[in-house]
Amino acid sequence: AILIPLFNGCLFAILSSLITDDISNRFMFAILAASASYIAVPAAMKITVPKANPGLFLPMALAVTFPVNITIGMPIYFLIIKTF
Repeated sequence: AILIPLFNGCLFAILSSLITDDISNRFMFAILAASASYIAVPAAMKITVPKANPGLFLPMALAVTFPVNITIGMPIYFLIIKTF
């Protein structure tokens, strides 16, 4: 819930330089790549495992991953974009 979104955001912060040179577009691309997990996981879990308890996978997506992405991830992505 924490490492994969940070990895995705950092990876796409670097790879976005192949698409555009604009810092703001690269930053948004990295944020979207990092937040794909808490955007897609609740819907995917509901479809693939109908008996899954939403009280477990929704808090993991929203209460753990989202704050970590905001407080730790976004400054890291911006630093990577400014560096590369």
